[in-house]
Amino acid sequence: QRIFVCAADLEDELIRALGVTRVEELVRAEGDLRPLQTFLRQPAQRGRTSQQQLRRFLSTKKGRKIHYGRVLTEALDPDRIPAPLDGLLTSL
Repeated sequence: QRIFVCAADLEDELIRALGVTRVEELVRAEGDLRPLQTFLRQPAQRGRTSQQQLRRFLSTKKGRKIHYGRVLTEALDPDRIPAPLDGLLTSL
């Protein structure tokens, strides 16, 4: 039995693989630009990196992590799949 571990979580791995700019483009395309902008204005988000802010944003609404898990995964180039996910898929 093999175990595949993400650094923080799958969203963190996907954001790192896609890059902040691409994830922001996907959030905009999914119609969540306004909620993201509101979220980013919150004082608690100051001092966090863009990657940390996006990761936290994906957890702010029920169902958003599941939705964006699919969106971000589908946007990945085959040669940019995060190692833990690649390992899991290869082992299947």
